[in-house]
Amino acid sequence: MTQKILQQGAEAVILLENNLITKDRIKKSYRIKELDEKIRKQRTKAEKKLLEKASKIINAPDPFPLKEFNKIKMPFIDGKKLSENLDSFSLEKQKEICKIIGKEIAKLHEADIIHGDLTTSNMILKNDLIFFIDFGLGYISRKIEDKAVDLHLLKQALEAKHFKNWKELLGAVEKGYKHYKESKKVLERLKAVEKRGRYK
Repeated sequence: MTQKILQQGAEAVILLENNLITKDRIKKSYRIKELDEKIRKQRTKAEKKLLEKASKIINAPDPFPLKEFNKIKMPFIDGKKLSENLDSFSLEKQKEICKIIGKEIAKLHEADIIHGDLTTSNMILKNDLIFFIDFGLGYISRKIEDKAVDLHLLKQALEAKHFKNWKELLGAVEKGYKHYKESKKVLERLKAVEKRGRYK
């Protein structure tokens, strides 16, 4: 199988080869070489650790050990990107999927994992399972505020990309999220986050 670029962003290139994904953090020529290497090494290591932790509790790619400091290699999840496919299902099916998403976020937050970029573009549907990808903006936090902001990002994504039924879909996410023991506090804080308009 030839190497194929799946995505090229400001921070990294995502490559597909032999059913494996490689995330390669791009060199920044404007940074001092040693500093650039240090930053890329730290960010790659942090994301890899988060993926390893997340993959033990939810459906997420489990990275392989690699000597290269700036790369993450992981299995390719051959499914449907949710951002492009969610609207094609019946409303009932969409709500069912969103309830699963809520349950999975509950498991992440239970483990104090903040995804940092909760959008349907970072979720893949395969055999009725939801896989979460791209933990590049993720981090560990016990703060209720950080968990509320994580959910707020998803709310914004639903509103923007799946606007036709976003309220019902958000309700389904929240229903699933209630499996998290601190969910009441997080959902209350979510309302406060929205009122502040700080993240809009």
